[in-house]
Amino acid sequence: MAGATRRPLTELLGDSAIRLDCTALDRFDAVRQCGEALVASGAVTRAYLESMLEREHAVSTYIGEGVAIPHGTLGGKDAVSRSAMVVLGFPEGVDWNGDTVRVCVGIAASAGGHVALVARLAEILLEPALAERLRSATDPAEIRVLFGGGESA
Repeated sequence: MAGATRRPLTELLGDSAIRLDCTALDRFDAVRQCGEALVASGAVTRAYLESMLEREHAVSTYIGEGVAIPHGTLGGKDAVSRSAMVVLGFPEGVDWNGDTVRVCVGIAASAGGHVALVARLAEILLEPALAERLRSATDPAEIRVLFGGGESA
């Protein structure tokens, strides 16, 4: 997995992995939607979705800058067939224990791969202009450019 995380993050995004017009009742609904998208991509089984909800009940996946990174527990790694990411935008925002999340980046990776993916995403979020571009994106192409690591990002 370590080598895979040095590739552009866009390589982990399937054709229908970016949806920027979502709504959610609460954070658990948003996590469920991320899990459903990962299941639909063929990267994980439904057991992984359940481990994502288990993690969210145990500890919030909100990381700041209006972004949450839902992912499964260590026990859910066996339900991952390949590393993948989904990006769901919630223009109206989702209450996340008092914070407002506008983007959820659902990730699936086998043992230990989550740490490397979160570190790569943190590189984007630590740059205020890039974090704003992520939060305000209205076109999947904008996300692909941002996650591509290219000069236009």
